[in-house]
Amino acid sequence: MSAHDTRRRRPRRQVAEGGRRLHPAGSAVVVSLAALLLGALLNAPGLHKSAQIQPEGWKRDLALALTGPVEDLSRALLLDRPRRALKAALGRSDDDEIDTAVAVPNPAKPTGEPAPTIPPKRERFSPQRKLRLWIAGDSLVVVPGESLLRAAGGSPVIEPVGPVDGRIASGLERPDVFNWFRHVPEQIRKRKPHAVVVMFGGNDDHGFMTGLPEGVEINSFGGSSWRAEYRRRVGGIMDSTTRSGAFLVWIGLPITTSAEQTGRYDTINAIVQSEAAKRPGRVSYLDTYFFFAGDDGGYAQYVSSSSGKLVKMRADDGVHFERPAGDLIAREVLRRLNRRFDLTSWRNRGAG
Repeated sequence: MSAHDTRRRRPRRQVAEGGRRLHPAGSAVVVSLAALLLGALLNAPGLHKSAQIQPEGWKRDLALALTGPVEDLSRALLLDRPRRALKAALGRSDDDEIDTAVAVPNPAKPTGEPAPTIPPKRERFSPQRKLRLWIAGDSLVVVPGESLLRAAGGSPVIEPVGPVDGRIASGLERPDVFNWFRHVPEQIRKRKPHAVVVMFGGNDDHGFMTGLPEGVEINSFGGSSWRAEYRRRVGGIMDSTTRSGAFLVWIGLPITTSAEQTGRYDTINAIVQSEAAKRPGRVSYLDTYFFFAGDDGGYAQYVSSSSGKLVKMRADDGVHFERPAGDLIAREVLRRLNRRFDLTSWRNRGAG
């Protein structure tokens, strides 16, 4: 065998049918990984926000540990700019913002005298000067809120100032998911409602809070430090709403199919009810528990109507509402608005 024959020959290039060159599988893997890395860098702010708002636990800790450095690198390379520009163009610049500030109004200074219990004068409204109504809260507010909007649509004196502002998975424990402490006062200033209807707490029956004041730690759900901080947040939402002159109806959490969850909801309801009682004439707490309880006082998905017919009130998840339940809550809200405001005397003045 000659020396020429013993030299290693270069492998022939692989060519597919039609003359197209074939690349090694490793090249495809490298290209795919590069594309994934580029995609992660371009979307780093959103990935980090998604990690931040996960439930407490090791998965959240791991996701934050991974996405934090990626976001830092994306910012350093200016690769976060295209996403931010797109979000700004869509009017959603705050989508990736992680805002955990719990800004609440300072409590009124004690004067040494009990707070006045005289309710404010009943303000009059008419078709010429309508009562402006804003509805907001977590996902539980959506169905009763839509019912209230339908009822308001048939009223000549109530004017909704927007659709139901319902935010899924939000609440007062996790401002990093959605910051109601910033959103509520912004909307009060923008929409100038005379009446506000809210429902919070459906996602707050846990022992994990973000946005805690510096140096403050909380114990488990329902513990003394948890109650103190949650009470501060509830009172802050109430004051942010009512110090502008608006009247607030706060819908309480319902009985659910889970006795344990209902017990946690009772803890939240007790705090809300006691805070509402401190603000007579400005806040009304609407207890929904017995609206949806069966004859034995326990959870009932179907409830008898006034005609004796069974009506499905609760969704299959055992927590949310069906439309008849929303209609029932809306009627109770309207009763409270009619007690707080004069919505009917315009008819007599018109007849005169």
